[in-house]
Amino acid sequence: MSTFPGVGDAMPDIAMETPEGGSVKPSDFAGSKLVIFFYPKDDTPGCTTENKDFSALKGDFEAAGTKLLGVSKDPAKKHAKFIAKHGLTAPLASDAEDGGLSDALGVWAEKQMYGKTYMGMVRATYLVGADGTIARIWDKVKVAGHAEEVLAAAKAL
Repeated sequence: MSTFPGVGDAMPDIAMETPEGGSVKPSDFAGSKLVIFFYPKDDTPGCTTENKDFSALKGDFEAAGTKLLGVSKDPAKKHAKFIAKHGLTAPLASDAEDGGLSDALGVWAEKQMYGKTYMGMVRATYLVGADGTIARIWDKVKVAGHAEEVLAAAKAL
């Protein structure tokens, strides 16, 4: 079993595709704190709520010197539709490539539902310090109140 980066380790610097067709990677945010929230799928109830919650608090995160980045395996074009449909302001990135950031962190993992086993995105959030090291990890996130909890941690960092 390989070990994945944890608190105190450097955030892996792996590029992902933006909805505009560009690319983004954690080091692009050097000098700022960064919240990367991984979620399973665009336009599903929990994921929509989580993205809306982070978007609603974007100004508060910015005031705390913290950038946001939501990540799923959905294609960039689907992210663009998701952003437009729900008026999301938290930037999104597509981590669709094998060996991507979600693989490097172990959040692309085996899941089970209704007795079936499949690969899927674990709902997890990483708070990265301005120096690029992982300051806090939330795994198996419950959506209700999560964005507020992450904001409090970002303010305290």
